[in-house]
Amino acid sequence: MNIIHNSNLRNSVQKFIASFQANRYLQSITKGLAATMPIMIIGSFAELLADMQLGDYQKWIAPIKAYLEIPVNFTINIVAIYAVCGIAYSLAKSFNKNGLQAALIALLSFLIITPMGNFKLGKNMVQAIPVQWLGAQGLFAAIIVGVLATRLYVFIVDRHWTIKMPAGVPPMIADSFAALIPAAIVAGIFTVVSAMFSRTSLGSLHQAVYSLIQEPLTHLGNSLPSLLLAIFLMQLLWVCGIHGAMVIMSVMSPIWSVMALENLKAFKAGTVRPNIIDGLGAYAMLAPMLGLVICLLFFCHSKQLKTIGKLGAPAALFGIHEPLIFGLPIVLNPYLAIPYIFTPLICILIAYFCVKTGIIPVSYGIQVPFGTPIFLNGLLAGSWKFGALQVLEIPVCVLTYYPFVKALDKQKLKEEKEAENKK
Repeated sequence: MNIIHNSNLRNSVQKFIASFQANRYLQSITKGLAATMPIMIIGSFAELLADMQLGDYQKWIAPIKAYLEIPVNFTINIVAIYAVCGIAYSLAKSFNKNGLQAALIALLSFLIITPMGNFKLGKNMVQAIPVQWLGAQGLFAAIIVGVLATRLYVFIVDRHWTIKMPAGVPPMIADSFAALIPAAIVAGIFTVVSAMFSRTSLGSLHQAVYSLIQEPLTHLGNSLPSLLLAIFLMQLLWVCGIHGAMVIMSVMSPIWSVMALENLKAFKAGTVRPNIIDGLGAYAMLAPMLGLVICLLFFCHSKQLKTIGKLGAPAALFGIHEPLIFGLPIVLNPYLAIPYIFTPLICILIAYFCVKTGIIPVSYGIQVPFGTPIFLNGLLAGSWKFGALQVLEIPVCVLTYYPFVKALDKQKLKEEKEAENKK
């Protein structure tokens, strides 16, 4: 583990990751998608209530099923609209610009590139926007438009291409007029872009982004090796003292969000859920740290380790690991680095095996709130089997951590005895 203590290497890695982590565009995408989480959770649970297959449940809810599906239509099915607004708002605020105006301009731009369709409603033909591009299939287009439209808005405002009102005009009115020229220019640019793509074989910018970017990235991310690599890097960054979740999620969150939405859509349609690795990341986040806590509480004799175990246990139960990561610490700790990195990977492999063999079902794509305790997390994800597996993985985590924790315990006991002898 000499590599952990190589200060030059560590400083170089930390400097590179810090610059990556501070990237305002990646941060804005992460924050914008995170802002949609409450909406996604509401839609996920509405979907579960509407389509859960449990005995005579479907017969019982038949009279109200259409009402249960209303929240789904205005949450999950149009999540791209919420995402483009959230991303634009976050990015504009990072430039100290008007977030609300940027969000509205980005939304306008997104709707401009979204193709209209003709549909029969009763006896009449009406024009409408297909929901197809407002949900999971339009998510990457929403990310691109949210970033580009906002960056154009910031560029225009920075050059003062705005209408300036007299000093006595209320700020609300002044802000509205100040956004007029930027909105017109950005809307004009996206209108030209939309027209250009409409003349290609792809038909629209949405289809181009979906076919050339979103679909290949989703296929690339929808594999066991890619998930294992992402979790491995996340844990390794934590060991180096860098917020691994923030770095990795800024890259993987769009891909994993699309996969979850596709599974949820398939669940609603009653078809095979396509993304087998969706939801497996949850098994890497809950049981491993509880396994560490059990080792600290029941197999350690060091007062320091027992105290840290007691303090970290409540947080670990809710998936909050920072008290243990920085309290033990796990950061730059040669004793705990190996189990901390590899125990989550073992849990994912076990869960993957259980899905492939049919022991547990493929994820339903239901979004569970962060901080939901073990077992309840799996139960809310759609099946008691998810929760049961989370709990059953705890003994495995205890076994993987045990020899490393005992080695650390031996070292801490030695240090504590030396400290007592000096008194």
